[in-house]
Amino acid sequence: MILDIVFIAVLLGLIGAALSMRVVKQFERGVVFRFGRVQPEIRGPGLAMLVPIADRLQKVNMQIVTMPVPAQDGITRDNVTVRVDAVVYFSVIDPVRATVDVQDYLSAIAQVAQTSLRSIIGKSDLDDLLSNRERLNQGMELMIDSPALDWGVHIERVEIKDVALPETMKRSMSRQAEAERERRARIITADGELQASEKLGQAAEVMADHPAALQLRLLQTVVEVAAEKNSTLVLPFPVELLRFLERSTPAEAPKPKAVAEEPAAAEPEAASALEAGEGDAPPQELTSSAPPVAELSAVAGQPEPAERNGQA
Repeated sequence: MILDIVFIAVLLGLIGAALSMRVVKQFERGVVFRFGRVQPEIRGPGLAMLVPIADRLQKVNMQIVTMPVPAQDGITRDNVTVRVDAVVYFSVIDPVRATVDVQDYLSAIAQVAQTSLRSIIGKSDLDDLLSNRERLNQGMELMIDSPALDWGVHIERVEIKDVALPETMKRSMSRQAEAERERRARIITADGELQASEKLGQAAEVMADHPAALQLRLLQTVVEVAAEKNSTLVLPFPVELLRFLERSTPAEAPKPKAVAEEPAAAEPEAASALEAGEGDAPPQELTSSAPPVAELSAVAGQPEPAERNGQA
């Protein structure tokens, strides 16, 4: 009988000890409530002993929590409707205050983040949301961190993830960017033309002082065009070169007059033979055998006499 009582007492003691022990993980901290009153001592990682029936242990996660903020619709300061979403990184630095001062610190941080995001949208211009996000992130972090410190929560970082614009605004911004690009291209082209004109003016002055430079430039252009072999090249021929060739060519010597008089002397003999009836050749053959008067005149280089033309 006594052994049974001892056995039951030992068994109850083991069950009570098992119920009074808790395991706290490395990334957690334990807050102990004794008869509903919080104890100032925070239980660290490891095995935590509790008073049976009197103590209650509540664990608080000390890791950095990543909380996405739902996309919020808002109107910017320059009256543009946008849809912005963000993400908040925070962690608990005071487990007692996070447990006692606020009912659900996760939900509280989420609501503060949403209201802060809407406030940032209303205070900012569209250009700031698109290009100056770092300053907006810092401002939103300060807005969330102010009430979160009273809850034992520290905001590590806030990031604006995406800014969704209406389609009409996207088209307007694309046209604006295109016009800006075109303006820059025209300015660059005009600047290039100005520099090219200045260089061409300097080249023209050099060519005016040295005419041979113009000829060399012409020959270089011809070489560049001829390398393609797919176009017709029209080369201007300088008149000065023709005059130089004309002056350098020797004049032809005049031919002797005997060459021109022999055919002329043969013509009367042929005519007298025809009148006397010598020879049986027809007049056509005789005419064809003698050279024409015009050819004789061209060979002699002298005009034909009037009476010789009459005999012909």
